[in-house]
Amino acid sequence: MSNPRDALYDLRMFLTTDYRCSYLPGRLARNLVADPAVTDQYLYTQLADLGFRRSGEHVYRPHCRGCSACRSLRIPVHQFQPNRSQRRIWARNQDLQIETLGAEFKDEHFELFSRYIAARHCGGGMDPANSDNYWSFITSRWCPTWLWEFRRDRDLLAVAVVDRLDNGLSAVYTFFDPLENARGLGAFAIQWQIAEAQRLGLDWVYLGYWVERCDKMNYKSGFTPHEIFIAERWRWMAVESR
Repeated sequence: MSNPRDALYDLRMFLTTDYRCSYLPGRLARNLVADPAVTDQYLYTQLADLGFRRSGEHVYRPHCRGCSACRSLRIPVHQFQPNRSQRRIWARNQDLQIETLGAEFKDEHFELFSRYIAARHCGGGMDPANSDNYWSFITSRWCPTWLWEFRRDRDLLAVAVVDRLDNGLSAVYTFFDPLENARGLGAFAIQWQIAEAQRLGLDWVYLGYWVERCDKMNYKSGFTPHEIFIAERWRWMAVESR
């Protein structure tokens, strides 16, 4: 019987054409994409350990010409130490009710996603949002995906899209009510995922790509300790003063 690990080494990879970088102005980007015809949860976990990430049916890693600014970042959940700001955000949102759903389309979710994209990513690749692009972006046929709803009474304030890997959780995307900025809902959703990974006995929360020179990405490096994927290996980043 063949070793299932061989599937990773036999996996075909495809290189996309260049497109405008979303993070650094004036740059072109391109991605290395795993063969979607054979990708499954097991391969996805292995690829996440190599710095890859999921978007829809595709698992990819940036492979740009002359640029390696995008770094994969993951949190070792059993060593996580919230800082003062994160503790305040956690306390501020204890009035929310949180429910776990499977990957099901809900008009209420899409309406919130549309408002979030229009307010926070106006003119980006997802603006204006449409229901088909939204659903094909957050789900796949082969990956267990959870949608966590964050509500204040009946009001939907945020949705976190999270993939279950064999060794952790992958934070695919979080969108929230743009009028609720003071709550820090994005940071709260990450802390909730860390707590859930701890409860499930998993090791990691994968936060996707971090770009040091991109202000929109700064919040990720605030979760410490964390590891960053550099030169084909994960490197531990020590806890800073709190």
